[in-house]
Amino acid sequence: MIIDRRPTHRPTSGRALLALIALGAALACGRTPPEVADLVVTNGRVYTFAWGEPSPDGAPAADAPHREGAWRPDAEAVAIRAGRIVFVGSAQDTQMYVGETTRVLDIDGATALPGLVDSHTHVAGLGELEARVNLIGVETEQEAVEEVAARASSTPEGEWILGRGWDEGAWANRYPTLELLTERVPAHPVVLESLHGFAVWGNRLAFERAGIDSATPDPDGGEVLRDETGNPSGIVLNRAGSLLTSAIPEPSAEQIRQFTLAGLEVMARDGFVAIHEAGVGRRQLEALESLAGSAELPIRVYAMLSARDADLCEEWLAKGPIAGTDGMLAVRSVKAYYDGALGSRGARLLEDYSDRPGHRGTSGDEYGFDEELVARMITGGFQVGIHAIGDAGNRETLDFLERVLTEDAAAKRHRHRIEHAQVLHPDDIPRFAQLGVTASMEPPHCVEDKTWAEDRLGPERIRGAYAWRTLRQSGAALTFNSDLSGSDHSIFYGLHAAITRRDKRSEPLDGWYPAQAMTPEEAVRGYTGWSARAAHWENETGILAPGRWADLTVMDIDPLVLGESDPGAILNGRIVGTIVAGQLVHWAEN
Repeated sequence: MIIDRRPTHRPTSGRALLALIALGAALACGRTPPEVADLVVTNGRVYTFAWGEPSPDGAPAADAPHREGAWRPDAEAVAIRAGRIVFVGSAQDTQMYVGETTRVLDIDGATALPGLVDSHTHVAGLGELEARVNLIGVETEQEAVEEVAARASSTPEGEWILGRGWDEGAWANRYPTLELLTERVPAHPVVLESLHGFAVWGNRLAFERAGIDSATPDPDGGEVLRDETGNPSGIVLNRAGSLLTSAIPEPSAEQIRQFTLAGLEVMARDGFVAIHEAGVGRRQLEALESLAGSAELPIRVYAMLSARDADLCEEWLAKGPIAGTDGMLAVRSVKAYYDGALGSRGARLLEDYSDRPGHRGTSGDEYGFDEELVARMITGGFQVGIHAIGDAGNRETLDFLERVLTEDAAAKRHRHRIEHAQVLHPDDIPRFAQLGVTASMEPPHCVEDKTWAEDRLGPERIRGAYAWRTLRQSGAALTFNSDLSGSDHSIFYGLHAAITRRDKRSEPLDGWYPAQAMTPEEAVRGYTGWSARAAHWENETGILAPGRWADLTVMDIDPLVLGESDPGAILNGRIVGTIVAGQLVHWAEN
């Protein structure tokens, strides 16, 4: 429950009596009583994570609160003033910080952790899902078409119908066509983006509006799927997606602002205190700056400029990166794409796809990677996060970073990242630590891709895919995230996937390549301290300690205990509260 402190004439009430006892103890010891806190979070299972890092094989540090094979919280309460933590410790000692103006939040045995950070998001897309047809989890073409037809029944003819979420990886051997979609929805142009954005499906009217026909050539790094007569069949892959999506009328600036805010509010509700927004173009950056300027950002945003917006990057090169004076909006990173996705067979492989001989994906120039611009962003003081999926894509990305860092060794301190680092050749794994490159990875992708990934890669290459443990043992830095809205961003799903290598049905029973699984502590650090480090925030957040940002996540389960005793139960967890800069931005009243 939440208790708001107000002036009282009952100083001998239980809580007031504890405060008087704590104050008396401080005076008796000759200590100056501390200033009162704005907010006290108390009566909880508080894990500070202010102990040593686990070993590369996952064993807890000697000073970790892990005794006799079990985790125990190392604190009960946190006191906060002016957006910073001023005390972490026992509930009784925290009473010294309680005054008449202090808000006391009794979390009634719930677990408090350093605030969760999702380090790779597309949050405007999350907010936009409310306005689009949501196809996440839809398993068949017929089912998807019926969802679109239902939306069309309440949409004026001629207006665009947009959707997102069908799984391009799971559907890759049975891509739908435009025929059924056109038959059921003939009077609305329809564009349906896939789960991870590397395939786009449309009806005939959408293709006509976009001017895509039998004479349209495939762009570099993309493919227009065609029927036996050479006409578009309804799907465009990888970089060809923009041929179709560019015909969609652009949303207004206010719509982008509202989509962005809606997505951020969802993240706050779901326990996240910060996101790393991967690939921000001019219009979304303007929305973020507007929200920051009016103090409407509910959580922190680490914005990664889109390298596909060259003009925007040039402008930021001229003025340089900013960390943000209050930590709410930072612009010091750039997101670039090197290859496509494994599901749509766009990821660049060293050898042919096992299920498509003669094909190795696409990368580099043909995928729109501007090597010269990205190199200048690095030497200009920006961190870069480069999307690389295939083993060739990752090797070539590491080669590129090595060339740039050899010429400018000081740029290594920016902690460059490879986003996804999904399929790695064994020879390239040690290079992450050697170059100081962070592997930014998604536990949900592993358990979602397992049904088809081995078909793409074969039994040998798959051992270098989603290789979290091997990367840790090599000394590489990791950060975990969801890549929303392509995957479910629930922290409970993410932790469960990282710990068990099992999907939401708890399959396979023993986990998929379980040797690569994380311990519960590593999984939590992947969304807290390790993500803080990836944003250069490790001195501000990632642990609960005096002087740090007052960013906390409160949940109704203990993921460290359950992660060892009953990891499947983590999926049933619920977020109780989210605190950002000392402000309660979400509280589950019930």
